[in-house]
Amino acid sequence: MTDNASARAEILQRVSRGVGKADFAARRAAAEAVLATPVRGPQPAIASPLASRFQARAESLASTVERVAGPAEAVAAVAQYLAARGLGSVAVVTSDISEFDWSGSGLTVRVGAAVDADLVGISSCFCAIAETGTLMLLSGPETPASVSLLPKTHIALVLLSRVVTTMEDAFALLRREQGNVPRAINFISGPSRTGDIEQTIVLGAHGPCAVHLVLVESL
Repeated sequence: MTDNASARAEILQRVSRGVGKADFAARRAAAEAVLATPVRGPQPAIASPLASRFQARAESLASTVERVAGPAEAVAAVAQYLAARGLGSVAVVTSDISEFDWSGSGLTVRVGAAVDADLVGISSCFCAIAETGTLMLLSGPETPASVSLLPKTHIALVLLSRVVTTMEDAFALLRREQGNVPRAINFISGPSRTGDIEQTIVLGAHGPCAVHLVLVESL
């Protein structure tokens, strides 16, 4: 080995030791062990029923909320909401709720991703967080994110049994049921808003200007 090659090898060995490459397997195992057994920090005490807490927090964030018994009542509630606000009877829906009897309540729905012309988007949600009044939505073939983000009005069907206490509980549920994290996770806490202009809150600046939540006892 030439002097230059020997010096180069020595330098690389020093760099390797400095960044810990020689111990990479052990450090990776330690990191995976920590991830497998996460330790939670302080959690808030939420005394009220989770559904009541979620509704109160969601309403404080300018969402509107109503409770119904099942799918038929949920569809009827959506139709009544649209009619009361003059929003017509046409919407785009995620495919996981496309089998509901939308036409029976006079609604015409298209299944798939939203486009610019869609004024109303109707979706399910993976879970809801009582602490903050937040929806957790996962992107996927059956649940394109555009349905909840692009139309001016977003309506979400929220199964009451899917209301969890905290953000940590939401991620624990995600790991337990999904395993792999989807390409996108969206958290929705009321209508889109901004205060960039003279610190005046404006709704709908970067997404829906109205969010309506239908809490469903069972689907």
